[in-house]
Amino acid sequence: MPQTLPIICVAEGGLDAATLSPANAAWASANGFSGQTGKLLALPGENGALGGYLFGLGAEKYRSPLVLGLAAAALEGGTFRLEGDFGDPTLAALAFRLGAYGFDRYAKGKPRPTLELPDGADGTEVDRLTRSAFIARDLVNTPANDLGPDALEAWVSDFCAERGLEIKITKGDQLLADNFPMIHAVGRASAQAPRLIDFSWGDSSHPKLTLVGKSVTFDTGGLNIKPGSSMALMKKDMGGGANVLGLANAIIDAGLKVRLRIVLPVVENAISGSAFRPGDVLPSRKGLTVEIGNTDAEGRLILADALALADEESPDLIIDMATLTGAARVALGPELPPLYARNEAFGRAVVEHGMAVDDPLWPMPLWPGYDKKLSSRIADVNHISGSDGFAGSITAALFLSRFVAPETEWMHLDIYAWAPEARAGRPFGGTDQAIRALYGALKDRYGQ
Repeated sequence: MPQTLPIICVAEGGLDAATLSPANAAWASANGFSGQTGKLLALPGENGALGGYLFGLGAEKYRSPLVLGLAAAALEGGTFRLEGDFGDPTLAALAFRLGAYGFDRYAKGKPRPTLELPDGADGTEVDRLTRSAFIARDLVNTPANDLGPDALEAWVSDFCAERGLEIKITKGDQLLADNFPMIHAVGRASAQAPRLIDFSWGDSSHPKLTLVGKSVTFDTGGLNIKPGSSMALMKKDMGGGANVLGLANAIIDAGLKVRLRIVLPVVENAISGSAFRPGDVLPSRKGLTVEIGNTDAEGRLILADALALADEESPDLIIDMATLTGAARVALGPELPPLYARNEAFGRAVVEHGMAVDDPLWPMPLWPGYDKKLSSRIADVNHISGSDGFAGSITAALFLSRFVAPETEWMHLDIYAWAPEARAGRPFGGTDQAIRALYGALKDRYGQ
């Protein structure tokens, strides 16, 4: 059996409380180790062997709940156990697992470390949330040549088959026949047909929870083509759908008392002779006519038809997730997605759960004063807010709100789904956002 090595967790300035041997304490002091955030120091063992590691948790005031992910990211292979005061054992184990993630589909990565489950940790919850995060990360990291609309449909079909769930696919011109005109318009220029994926799980007598995820497998910007620097990351434009699928995994695996429905509008926003154009006026499932201000704002169009469908059965709650606007990144950066909630109390609950597990979100207002920015001279609504660039994330949320009845409880999350630099529990690349925050709040609301 492989040797299990200790990782001794030390708070900033807490070396004296770590009960180290005199030799190891002297070694730590000689190497300048005092519990600094993320610092990993190898400890000598007998006969020149590796004896374990010291790991710095940093000062409690500034400590990330997922700080132990930094230890996992720095280690190459091996089996470890945690020692010292590392806090909540379930969160510590989850942090380590999330930090050990690597996307190795195309190039072999370094060996990943494993962790013995600490005493008191909920191993089932750790496995559940790790799997949910890795679903989102793997899907976002996969390039569009291997994850176009066809491949994403196949992935979701396998997900449903594993769980014995029926899946409905509405594809190509059938979208027009079944009244999804905006999903069809956005995706019709691609060689792979646009489609709507719809599946459900759970007891029909339970409250109806519907998750809608923007799934643009690649976004060129359409005829309002993106510059190359902006297009380079557009494999991640299905990050809303990826994170919805990760959240669905957690809800199903935990057996929350809901009738869960997943709606994914799946397209590639490509360029060809059949591409939709700026200035076009599109019909929508809701019956509103929509003037196209810019073909690079395609996500809200496909979401609008999907939200209208979701709303038709009057669910208890609709949540949509989408990599929707650059304006959200200007306002809050890549780490802190805005959250728009009609039910402000539930919105606060989601934010609080997220902050506790380093899955941060920030509440933003559905400010009615900006609704006039969406006015059109020739249609019911323009889908963008004009050329001033002000309040772009808010006006996108206001556009979506027109497709959900005012009495329906609805929440919109404008996520980024990408970590431009590694941090605790989140390696560089495609990432999960809002899964743990929403899961915690939904578990409190609906129970297991």
